[in-house]
Amino acid sequence: MSSGFVFEGLKMHLKARGMTYADVARALKISEATVKRIFALKNCSLDRLDVICQLVQVDLAELARGMPRENRLINRLTREQEEELMSDPALFLVAICALHQMRVDEMVELYQLDEPQCVRLLLRLERIGILEVHENNRIRLRIARTFSWIPEGPIMRYVKSQLPDFFGYPFDQAGELMRMISIRLSRGAQVALLQQVEQIAREYSEQHNADARLPLSQRQPVSVLLAVRPWEPELFKALRR
Repeated sequence: MSSGFVFEGLKMHLKARGMTYADVARALKISEATVKRIFALKNCSLDRLDVICQLVQVDLAELARGMPRENRLINRLTREQEEELMSDPALFLVAICALHQMRVDEMVELYQLDEPQCVRLLLRLERIGILEVHENNRIRLRIARTFSWIPEGPIMRYVKSQLPDFFGYPFDQAGELMRMISIRLSRGAQVALLQQVEQIAREYSEQHNADARLPLSQRQPVSVLLAVRPWEPELFKALRR
């Protein structure tokens, strides 16, 4: 398939979502050089085009309409919007399901929701601004690649309240890992470490998008907690001079 406007439109949507050719390469499981060649020649298979469209959450009809408005993509909700999510457990659940790129029928199958209730909650999320609901209840997220919850906001306070449940576990099964590394670093090395942690978070967010094409039964919920800060246990602090 070859069509100039399609690939120019894809470039615009990649830019709007803060994505690069490297992100496309990971989604397609090919080299970045091959991706650059695809965009230079404006030619690729329909299967690959479908993967790229899903990565940026756009369809061919929207590509034909041209440039996405970057202000449609949000980096962070307001405190009031997060409070609204936390005020209704079902609303919060559907928001997380949508972020997990689950369809309405998958939400209904997995949780105690019926389709009308699920759609009503999605429409509330559309009003909040986190997503759009399209024909046949198709969901399109409106979040940028750099989206994050407010530090010490309602969502992160809830997450912290769940840490005893998260850590009250041996982490000894296949696919699980817990490591605590205590080190002393220069300021420059700390900056480099934070950049590496951010890169890990971005890579697995992109893998999440790439795996969205798979059936839900093949996609397990996985929580990755990344945290870096200067810290010393109170036990040690009590022994300081």
